[in-house]
Amino acid sequence: MNAPLRIAYLVNTYPMTSASFIRRELLGVEAAGADVARITVRRWATPLVDPDDLAEERKTRAVLEVGALGLAKGLGKTAATRPRRFLAALKATIKLGRRGASSGNGILRHLIYLAEACVLLDWLREGRVDHVHSHYGTNGTTVALLCRALGGPPFSFTTHGPEEFDRPLALGLDLKVAASAFAVAVSEFGRSQLCRWVPYHQWPKIRVVHCGLDPMFLKAEPVPIPDAPRLVCVGRFAEQKGLPVLVEAAGLLKDRRIDFELTLVGGGPLQREIEAMVDRLGLRDRVRLAGWRGNAEVRDFILDSRALVLPSFAEGLPVVLMEGLALGRPVVSTWVAGIPELVRPGENGWLVPPSSAEALADALAEVLAAPVARLEAMGRAGATRAADRHDVSKEADKLLGLIRDGLGR
Repeated sequence: MNAPLRIAYLVNTYPMTSASFIRRELLGVEAAGADVARITVRRWATPLVDPDDLAEERKTRAVLEVGALGLAKGLGKTAATRPRRFLAALKATIKLGRRGASSGNGILRHLIYLAEACVLLDWLREGRVDHVHSHYGTNGTTVALLCRALGGPPFSFTTHGPEEFDRPLALGLDLKVAASAFAVAVSEFGRSQLCRWVPYHQWPKIRVVHCGLDPMFLKAEPVPIPDAPRLVCVGRFAEQKGLPVLVEAAGLLKDRRIDFELTLVGGGPLQREIEAMVDRLGLRDRVRLAGWRGNAEVRDFILDSRALVLPSFAEGLPVVLMEGLALGRPVVSTWVAGIPELVRPGENGWLVPPSSAEALADALAEVLAAPVARLEAMGRAGATRAADRHDVSKEADKLLGLIRDGLGR
């Protein structure tokens, strides 16, 4: 009997509350028969709240926990035992560092990534790992590339956006695609953005594997949409998510004397600004800030609402929209990136121009005025679309097939 395929998942920060889609994919690949090692560059500084994330944390090794001395030892050992490989990796390090200098991520930082790659190389050899898959085209994938240059196993990586697409050349996305066995985007829009920066002959290496949902969402029993005027938004309180526009739209609903309740689930760098806006607009009795919550609580917040709202400025393809649709709730979002691939206006939700509080308020007013029967029909259409495109077992099988094909070549 053949030994199972050994795959290492490498992520900048894992696990983390806002990236449960990585955990679901990893577990899906594991369920499909692969042996999966969890490796993170660093641990998340914010306390984890989901029991599944806490379980993953106990299984995950963090490269930076070896400390400065451990990094130096790894660097010295690899330089001494693999001098030719080390020289090739050093040249790649300098090339990537020069690219990243314009964004403050220069050669010195990349030398640290090289040291991390040396530590990773030892771990992968000890674990007899066949392939490395990294999430995000940022520093974790840089470490995977340098580890490959040192003689480590082949690697692939998933880009999500929007961060990778804001500075593709500084991150060396073209070099990473060239060195990889294959590259993954989570939407057709994301694939188009990767294709922009690589030669045409490399386009076939770039494949789409959607983020997947587990049975908690895909196989949930239908729950009637409440008649109460409740809305929910789930996401990081960061500029790219557009939360201030949502609060401004809530103020417009209040001015129009439209009854509503809005729950904001999440947290982040704009926490204080959001709280100040809520106070300034007199919305404390209508807008609730619920903080970070685990998957089960997020599901309950969505089910307790008429619709899910996400007013993003920049995205890849938000997982929370998939979750909302899978649970039978229409969504209100923006004409951004891969979102229109999932959300069909009039069929399973509403799409508005990003940054327009007026247009967002109009859409929310429609949601609040719509008969429950109409919302439930939209919810059913959304659940079907989410199940067709975002079943984690199917998407994990797709990724595993790409890894096996790459190793076969």
